[in-house]
Amino acid sequence: MATRDSSASYRKTEGIPGTLSTAVQEHLRKLCLREFPCGTGSWNKSRFLPHTPRAWRNLVPREEEIVSAGEETVEALLGLVRSSHSPWALMKDSSVEDHFLRELAIQHPLMIKDTFFYSYFRSLRVVDKEVTLVDKDLLKFLKLEELILSANKIEEIDANNLPRTLKVLELYGNLIASMECLCSPPPPNLQHLGLGHNKLLGPLQSLYVTSRNWPQLVSLDLGFNELTDLQSMIAGLCTLKHLRLLVLQGNPLALVPYYRGFTVDSLARLCVLDDITVSPSEKHQFRGLSIHGDLLAREAQFLVTIGNVRGVIDSSVLDPEPGPEGPFISYSYYVTYDFVEDEDGEGNVRASTMAETHPDSVLAERIRTESPEGLSKELSEFIAEEMNEMAEDSGESGITDLQGSETTLSIRSAPLPQSIDSSEELSKLRPRIDPRLCPSPGTVLFSTVRKPWTDVIPCNYEMKHNLKELVRVKNFLLAGTTVTIVEEKILSWPVLPTPVESPLPAKKGKADKKEKEKEKEKEKGKKQKAEEAAKEKELKKKKEPPKELRQDPPVLRVLGSGLVYLEPLLAGDSAVTTVCNFGVIRTMESDRLTYARDSKKIKKVPKKEKSKMATPTFESVYQPEPLTVEIQIQLQQYRSVEEAFLSLLD
Repeated sequence: MATRDSSASYRKTEGIPGTLSTAVQEHLRKLCLREFPCGTGSWNKSRFLPHTPRAWRNLVPREEEIVSAGEETVEALLGLVRSSHSPWALMKDSSVEDHFLRELAIQHPLMIKDTFFYSYFRSLRVVDKEVTLVDKDLLKFLKLEELILSANKIEEIDANNLPRTLKVLELYGNLIASMECLCSPPPPNLQHLGLGHNKLLGPLQSLYVTSRNWPQLVSLDLGFNELTDLQSMIAGLCTLKHLRLLVLQGNPLALVPYYRGFTVDSLARLCVLDDITVSPSEKHQFRGLSIHGDLLAREAQFLVTIGNVRGVIDSSVLDPEPGPEGPFISYSYYVTYDFVEDEDGEGNVRASTMAETHPDSVLAERIRTESPEGLSKELSEFIAEEMNEMAEDSGESGITDLQGSETTLSIRSAPLPQSIDSSEELSKLRPRIDPRLCPSPGTVLFSTVRKPWTDVIPCNYEMKHNLKELVRVKNFLLAGTTVTIVEEKILSWPVLPTPVESPLPAKKGKADKKEKEKEKEKEKGKKQKAEEAAKEKELKKKKEPPKELRQDPPVLRVLGSGLVYLEPLLAGDSAVTTVCNFGVIRTMESDRLTYARDSKKIKKVPKKEKSKMATPTFESVYQPEPLTVEIQIQLQQYRSVEEAFLSLLD
């Protein structure tokens, strides 16, 4: 069957790459509206031949003249574009308009002209076509009411190129940094404006969301931008008398705890905020909050809670029994997570007695405040002695931490001094630390209190973070936090007493010396007998480490580490609660030794009852538990105006 060359059927226009008109032309070309089975051709030519005067007898078509040889019926042609198995079928993601155009090009192909497109269509959808410029050709659409240009690369739009008939304008997922370009002048009858997932930034954006620019606006979506000033944005939105639907979630301004209450109380006509209906009871709960909005702190508040840790391997059962000279080995376990740090350094609220700072940050502070010349000698002594010892310990990673009742570990990345040029001196500044134990840039590492091994290690950790740099907080939530379970191993050694030089005795007579020697021999005999008796008692008793011990720098081992996604907090969720699962790290050998050790601690059962009890083997009941930790990160939000006012008293 002969086909018709599309290049001969209509005039091609050479569009500029990246313009909206070029994207529309390319889309129409891919629809093949003038090629088989659409358009006019040998497959349906007789239906569109020019009419010639004929006698009335010839006006009645005979059966053989209804469809000439080589032609197809309309139903057959429509079946080719409707069937999913046909090679001429459209893609699955094609729009309803695409299907309508294909069928129209079969039923009425003579209507497929430029004048038809510009006068008939009221909706134009060009999504993900790499459009960068909205040109003047858009004004040819005389009745266009809906324009969807989402997921393109548009940075600015000349409002003069937008049809005055527009009622819906969607520009989601573009690169628009300011609404100013849409307001010179804006479409006067616009009812919905979608600018979510763009680059809107700065307090000046509130100047462009007024009734002077959008007098008929009913729905506005500014979600997931970089807007930070809630008070000024609400002041502009208050002038929109017809506004009923508003989306601001995903912006840094939505992270403050009074965001929803302040917005609901300020916009009395609002019906839906962030896809959640505003109920009359919610309006009553926050009544009066908008009056005192300037008194509320413009900061985000988070509560981090860490629960139980399960599935930790008991490494102590694999170590040999310590001798009288050591080493005495102790193990402890804790959980770390990183959290965003404010630029002013006051963003993380915690008790001073509960904080712990990494030695790198202390040294970095001294380097920043003192001159390099004054620290040259100290760098060679302090750094080489303290930090280089940690790097050489057992060939493993290690961090020197303060011991005690701390519940938080705060680690900041320390900048290196500018005066260090030698690579050898530079390597001494940083020990070989596991990168998973170091915070990401712009974050601080926090830690739970160290706990001894148990089958279930309860952390019972809570920490409140108040953060003022809202843009940094948003970027942190998009990146997520890394949660790590760490094993800390400390080797202790008995302290050897330093020899004390006894003073030389004064010269005395020979008689006195003999008497004293006899007395000393008697005392030695008594002491020897007492020492032998004490040794026998000590052998019977369990060996205990001496009271005075010196400790090596702790050796740290990461048992499990993973990323916790916090983006739901930007999308409107109040909390992220999860159980981090790092898989099974226990071995049958270690668990068998732990089981044997714990079984000895159980009280002995009488023989009569023991004979009745079935004693399953360890292998039959062995089910290794994966390494898990419970964590919750909650974004604080006020639930009433009273709760907001109480925060002012804290």
